[in-house]
Amino acid sequence: MQAPTEILSVWRQFDGFPMETLTKAWYYQRSGEQKQRSVELMEQHRSQYGITGNCFDLAIWLLEAFDRAGVKAYPAGSGLGTEQAHAAIVAEDRDGRRFLCDLGDQWIQPILVDVDRPEFNGDKLSGFFPGAEVQVKAADKGIEVIYFRPSGKQSNQVYTIEPVERKEFLAAAEYSQHHIHPEPLVEVRLQEKGETVHWEFDNWKSFLSTGTGLYPDDQIETLEEWVERIHGKTHYDKEFLTETLGFYRRLNLGSSE
Repeated sequence: MQAPTEILSVWRQFDGFPMETLTKAWYYQRSGEQKQRSVELMEQHRSQYGITGNCFDLAIWLLEAFDRAGVKAYPAGSGLGTEQAHAAIVAEDRDGRRFLCDLGDQWIQPILVDVDRPEFNGDKLSGFFPGAEVQVKAADKGIEVIYFRPSGKQSNQVYTIEPVERKEFLAAAEYSQHHIHPEPLVEVRLQEKGETVHWEFDNWKSFLSTGTGLYPDDQIETLEEWVERIHGKTHYDKEFLTETLGFYRRLNLGSSE
């Protein structure tokens, strides 16, 4: 079942918004004690540099967009308050049906998570996640999503989909923004040959996930080459990319400040 128009119209405002940790590292170096950006500041940075942010940034941004549109929504995720935390949003339609909205993992569209509803489809579904079919199952205090790749590989993600207090969620976001992992990450949905595909830059390697499999990019080494490649996929400001990737290179070498 596809989400209704009132949810999809908000979701689609974020088409073309990558999820990445570059902005997190960039802002960490130039901010004060508070590291989590406000939506107003995120919108300003988007306008100036074309950048977005990590899963918490995107979830907070999406939540405010739902608030503005009058759609009932609340924070959710997994491992909140830990370095492995993942943030998402659950939105409700007018009939009380709940849809998981996960920009952090670059889903194509929200998915119904009320496993006890008659319209819930527990089969493997395509068109929801780039490069994989998904299956939603009930799990303790939430749901489990199983991803089925064309290669036969499976992975899973467990979400707590009961409402998280916004104050608690913002505290988890602040915690996350204080912890910089040494491996840079960029994920973005792209349209290719009528399909939504998933391009990922992860720890100085990049690859494309499609409905037919995973395709590694040619390996490159120089910072300038990475700036050009990531700019081509995200349209991020090149000076921003040069500065931030340089920070990660120094971090990998153990010579960051």
